[in-house]
Amino acid sequence: MVADAMLVVVSGIGCALGYHLATSGGFVKANVYAAASVLVALNFILLTTVQHGYRLETITNLGRTVRMTLTTWTGLFGALLAIAFTMKVSEDFSRGTTISFYLVGLAVLLVFKIVAARWIARGLRNGAFANSRAVLIAEFGLPASSNAMVDLAQHGYRLMHIMEIPSKELASPLLLSTIAPRFEELITYAKENRIEHVFLLMSWSRQHAIDSILDALKVLPVPVYLVPDGPVARFLRYPRQSTGTTFAAELRRAPLSWNERTLKRTLDLVGASFALVVFAPVMLGTAVLIKLTSKGPVFFRQTRNGFSGRPFKIFKFRTMRVLEDGPTIRQAEKDDPRVTGIGKWLRKTSIDELPQLFNVLKGDMSLVGPRPHAAAHNTEYEQIIGNYAFRHHVKPGITGWAQVNGYRGETRALELMQKRVEYDLWYINNWSPWLDLKILLRTAITTFVRPIAY
Repeated sequence: MVADAMLVVVSGIGCALGYHLATSGGFVKANVYAAASVLVALNFILLTTVQHGYRLETITNLGRTVRMTLTTWTGLFGALLAIAFTMKVSEDFSRGTTISFYLVGLAVLLVFKIVAARWIARGLRNGAFANSRAVLIAEFGLPASSNAMVDLAQHGYRLMHIMEIPSKELASPLLLSTIAPRFEELITYAKENRIEHVFLLMSWSRQHAIDSILDALKVLPVPVYLVPDGPVARFLRYPRQSTGTTFAAELRRAPLSWNERTLKRTLDLVGASFALVVFAPVMLGTAVLIKLTSKGPVFFRQTRNGFSGRPFKIFKFRTMRVLEDGPTIRQAEKDDPRVTGIGKWLRKTSIDELPQLFNVLKGDMSLVGPRPHAAAHNTEYEQIIGNYAFRHHVKPGITGWAQVNGYRGETRALELMQKRVEYDLWYINNWSPWLDLKILLRTAITTFVRPIAY
């Protein structure tokens, strides 16, 4: 928090000083820029604090930290500029200083956040921040097989003592009388060593044992936590939803909400329109080359399955001498004789996919999403790969998370398609506009650096 404040203030004053020295040879209104920098710093810290940005779990989550910093900094500048304009004080600040402050301040904060996240994450792994004294009461054998020990150490807890209880004793109705001497020693140890937390690690089905131990620990004025056992921990990794007075684990998220679909559609329309303008010369030149080098139409249309499994016709530049679109379709292979001379180059550079921008504008596809397969292949994979149909919970995309992770082009083995589906499902469950932008950037890099499609 202090570091953020210092970086913002120094960036603000430094940008004002540098800009005015470069443009006018002097520095005026120093007090105004210093006050404005302090105001920006205070508001940034406040907004970050409200979003729990200074918690360890947030700081070490690099993706979340970067997104939070970018949106908070940008939103803060927009709000302050609007207020300055409304109050008619915007003329006190030069545009060059304001723009440089925004860019330099954002860059400095992002670099600091990245360095801090990595440094703190390393410190957590080494137990450097494990200062909260704790004891663990566990079912015999579970500490060695559970990830709880590592998680507790990485999130600020120092396990001073571990008390393991055999499963046979935990199942006994006379648990407390059986382990009374050990419990007295534990309570004495906790008092003498100023223990601040007690954790229980045992099967959640042992309700009698948990209640008995909790009753015995009431003499200690410290919080007691029940650590999830293996089966429960598996489900608690999913997002948790409140359903009235009950909490439920969201094992599978629904299709994108109305707000998310609206945002994604807006990004698609803006992105596809921009891409069509940029690639118009390339597409025109490609169409001419196709007509000059082989017989047949410029575009190839094939039935694919979109959102909710609805069929649509996908547009591609024709790269083969055949136009297959039926119950039996053979995937393109390496050195496939059906591929035309110009088609081989178009497929390797993915230029043949550019007409799908029209599918995006029509609403059949999105810029980013699971790649749509031919209807014949779609039917086949739905029968042999579990959760394959879940890919249709979102619109298919020109590129996707599976493609930028290497699962692009021909899928000779069933295992390759299963991995592609695994990545597609992860994308659906973790969608965000930032993830779409990341995939688009990686697609551009992958297409030209490691082309593997044929």
